Order: sequence, then C-alpha cells, then structure tokens
Amino acid sequence: MFLVVASHPNGVLLSAVDERGAPVGEPRPVPLAEFPVEVSRLEFGSEQRDRPRWVWDDTTSWYPRLLAAGVRVERCVDLRLSHAILRNSELTAMTDLARSERNGWDEPAPQERVGSRDGFRSSGEGLFDLESEPGAVPAATDPVAEFRLQRGAIAASADPGRIGLLLAAESAGALVAAEMQFAGLPWRADLHERLLADMLGPRPQPGERPAKLAAVLERVRIALDAPDLNPDSPADLIKSLKRAGLMVTTTRSWELKKLSHPAIEPLLEYKKLSRLLSANGWHWLDTNVHGGRFRPDYVVGGVVTGRWASKGGGGALQLPKQVRGAVVADPGWKLVVADASQLEPRILAALSGDRAMAEAGQAKDMYAAIVASGAVATRDKAKVAMLGAMYGATTGESGRLMPALTKAYPRAIGLVESAARAGERGDIVTTRLGRSSPRPGGTWGDVQAAAYGDAATDADASRARGQARSWGRFTRNFVVQGSAAEWALCWMATLRGSLRELGGKAWLTDAPHLVFFLHDEIVVHSPASMTDAVVAAIESAATEAGRLLFGETPVEFPLSIAVVDSYADAK
Repeated sequence: MFLVVASHPNGVLLSAVDERGAPVGEPRPVPLAEFPVEVSRLEFGSEQRDRPRWVWDDTTSWYPRLLAAGVRVERCVDLRLSHAILRNSELTAMTDLARSERNGWDEPAPQERVGSRDGFRSSGEGLFDLESEPGAVPAATDPVAEFRLQRGAIAASADPGRIGLLLAAESAGALVAAEMQFAGLPWRADLHERLLADMLGPRPQPGERPAKLAAVLERVRIALDAPDLNPDSPADLIKSLKRAGLMVTTTRSWELKKLSHPAIEPLLEYKKLSRLLSANGWHWLDTNVHGGRFRPDYVVGGVVTGRWASKGGGGALQLPKQVRGAVVADPGWKLVVADASQLEPRILAALSGDRAMAEAGQAKDMYAAIVASGAVATRDKAKVAMLGAMYGATTGESGRLMPALTKAYPRAIGLVESAARAGERGDIVTTRLGRSSPRPGGTWGDVQAAAYGDAATDADASRARGQARSWGRFTRNFVVQGSAAEWALCWMATLRGSLRELGGKAWLTDAPHLVFFLHDEIVVHSPASMTDAVVAAIESAATEAGRLLFGETPVEFPLSIAVVDSYADAK
C-alpha cells in the first residue's frame, strides 16, 4: 500500500492509493501533533509486508521532523526527486508527464515546508506546527495527482524496470541523507582545535592571520621584495610575481609548481594553509560542529549526473585529510570506512559488456590486470589511459595510449566514444537505469548553426568544433559517472536495510548507522562488538548493487574496508 502525505488545514491528510495511484478508501486527516505517532503505529505495528510506502513531496520537508520525534520509515517515494528524473529521462520522453507544461513540481524543493526551523528537536509541543496556514493543496502540486501521473509514466516508459529501480534508489537515498544529517558524523572539537594549532598556530584574534600562516607569508614577501603583498588577491600576486621576473597568467598551484624561484615553495605552503583556514578553520568548526557531531546537509541528485552535492558552509563533500583526525568514534564504538576500488572503470566494463575488460574487472587491482592483459606497459599508463577514455583527455600521454586501449577493449571504448559523438551532435545520453543528460543550452545551437551558414568563417567553424568537443567530453563521462552514482545509491539503500535488521528494535543512533558518504566511500558508526557483521553487510550490499544494475555480470566491485577509531587511520 502507498500512503500519500499532504499538508491539510490543522493537520496532515493521508490518502491510501494502489500501485497505479487509484484511491483505496477515503482520505484520512490526522492532527499534526499525532502524525509521528500514526507513522510509528503503521511502521512498527505492522508486519513488514504490510508496511506502507510513504509518498510525499519532499523527503527534506517531512522526514527530519519524524526523526526528531523518534520515528523512522522503511520506504518512501520522493515525488520531487522522481519528477525531475521522469521529466528528463529518455526512457519516459513520450509520456504525459514528460510532455506536460512545467509546473510546481519542476521548481526547487521548498525549504522548511513543515515544522520549526530547528530540525533536530527531540520532542515537544509544536514539532509539527506549520509556519503558515497551508490551506487546501493546490491542484498543480497535488501529491496524489502527481503520484498517479508518475506511475503512469513508469508504466508507459521504454523500460519500467530500469526507471522504477532508479526512482526507488533515489528516494531511498533521500532517506539515507536525512538520517546521516540527523545522526551526524562524530567530531571531536578539541582534536580539531589541536590540529589547527599544530598547522596554523594558536587561534588568532578576529581579522588577524594565524601565526604560522603569517610567518610563511613574511617569507613570500621577502622573497618577492613585496612588503605589502596581499597573497589573497590574484591580481596583486600576479603583479608581484611578474615584477620578480616570473611570467605568469594564473596563481593556480599546478602552474606555480612549474616555476623556479625562492618565493614558490613558501607561496605554495601559504596557499595550502590558507585553504585549510578558510575551508575548515576555526570559523568552520564553530559554525558546523555542535554536540560532538558534524551534520552535513546533502543534496541528493544535486549534480546532473546524479551525484550528491552539499549545501551550506559545511562542505560535506570536501573533508581534507588534515582534519580527518578529528573524526573519532564514540567510546565503545568504531568507524567502519569502506570505498569501492576503481569504481568507474568497473562500471564501464559492466555497462559495455566488453568481455576482455570484464575479465580485468574481476581483479582486485583492475589497472594491474589491464597491464597483465598486455594492453599497456605499466600500471600508471593503464590509469592514465582509462581516465583519458572516460573523461575525454585524449591528448598527450592518454592520447598516445588510446589506440592500444581501443584495440584491447573495443566495446568499452566504443561506448564512451559513442557517448561523446552524441554530445557533439547535441543529443542526450542515458545512464544504466535511465537518468538522461541535459541538452546543451545557452548559445550552443546558434554557434553550431553559424559554422554552417553561408557567411561562416574559419573562426566560426573553430569555435563550433571546440564547443562541440567540450560537450562531448561531458556526455562521454555522463554515462559512466551517472551509472556509478546509481551503483552507489543501490549500495547505500541495500546497506541501510541490512543495518536496520542488525539493529533490531534499537533506535537509529543506538545501532550501526551510516554517518558519511562521498561518491564511492561510506562511513558507518558501529558498536565495536558488531563490526564484523557490519563489514559483511557492506560487502554483501556492494555485490547486490552490482546485481541490481547489471544482473549476472562477471565484473566484481571489491571494497577497501577499514575498522578504525579515527577517520584519519582509514587510509
């Protein structure tokens, strides 16, 4: 059974519907204060097969408040996330949903639709108070009507199984993201302070640079004979470097490393320490770590390929190694850190059905297996060649290796080359489960058309070719990166269910639970006594993710797993 959740005057309206979205009985209003109790009753007072699948507009609007009330749900349908996929997927292009006029479901998710701005109150009156009287649900965003439209789009799609799995995984990912934010990543503020003091010096007064950063800057100023240099101003820094005889056009570190001058070494050190200060310094610590937890605010599907993004100043997807020593498990607990080894090359092997590359994908080190096959001479060359094939870096060393790689793995290289050609034509490409790339926007079409007009110049043709190649590099990688994101979603969704079983009736944070995710890496916070079971669950979930996406594929998805007290010790 599906239960559609909608805001309603003085409460929440629950509408039971079947697989097609047809009503089952009459909608039932529930007072706001009783909504968590009702959800808990239906989740935990029913057999697993009878538990509803909750359908709501945005997981971010409803689920954090349920978690704050001590209630979890097993499954949901996130209508807004699902709508975005169905609106743009090649598999559903001819459905009523995809061909309809844009409406409220195409808008960004509204923030704080339900409840107070404190998303982590544990209990108390007013937890589900509406910030404003919602009135009746507008027809344009009626969740029951939208659910019915989405179910029709899935049924009428070119491959209901693929697109249905993607929507289920995306919605499960939204539950995972909310639970990780609620639980938080264990974070020792005292250790973070100590790490900053070791690298930067004592906490400075507002407006001042830390002592060690100031000392490095003084070395730069002396080497460049620029006592008033502002190293944080690219224009000022370029001017000083040129005055010292260094012909530079940017201040990027990789460009500076090519130069030979006494100022370069301290300048690179300054940039490194400055990045730490701005990204994860004292201000970051004061702002983002509370009660021994960092609570990242993930944006599920925030990147067009389906990868996650993060919002706010926390930078959940950028936790540098310098501060990972502050991520420490609670007493009696461990961090189980797992990452998928060489995930994207393995995804390419499985996607393409290339038998030779699939054989390489059975090895723990796929790059070493590519060398053993005779395709390239060294592991470094295998990595350069594969990255070039997937990301379009087909000049230089990777370009020289491409013919050999193409000869050894024609189907795999043919898949990414075909995706690149599609992008160059302005066509879309689609991931394994059905997420499709956007078409190029802006002036792309005008530039391409101008290259073939009667008045076209060589400059017009060159510009059009460059633009087409650039979009081709995007679509080349889209199919691989997007399918890898789908694998990761299935991995986490499966693992979430397994961890819930391991925990039994224990609350989320009293049992093993996910606390961090970064593309192909996860962190589980687990009681020390349960880590063996958690490791087995992580490995089993990875195997299941491969099966869900590719069926019985010979490609394996091995993991590197570490059970540690500190995140810094995981690698």
